[in-house]
Amino acid sequence: MLMPANPNDVIKQCIEVLDRIINDDSVPRNIRRNADNMKNILSSSKDSPSVRVAMVISKLDEIGNDPNVPIHTRTLIWGLSSQLETIPVDR
Repeated sequence: MLMPANPNDVIKQCIEVLDRIINDDSVPRNIRRNADNMKNILSSSKDSPSVRVAMVISKLDEIGNDPNVPIHTRTLIWGLSSQLETIPVDR
């Protein structure tokens, strides 16, 4: 049985992907701004990892359905969402 990844490691990897989106000039400005907001949410230590992840997954779903998102960015967004969903919910 596979051990679940350390939530902090998963969050760190997701922040790196968000940085790629933020620095990609082919991505519309509003999507890059949303990615920056999500990065700030994930980086914050104010809430538990599961709360931060839930907030970001919700935002990823919103921008993943935006018709202005380039295909390569949409693929990154889906991957981010899948990765974040591996983080267990606090009980």
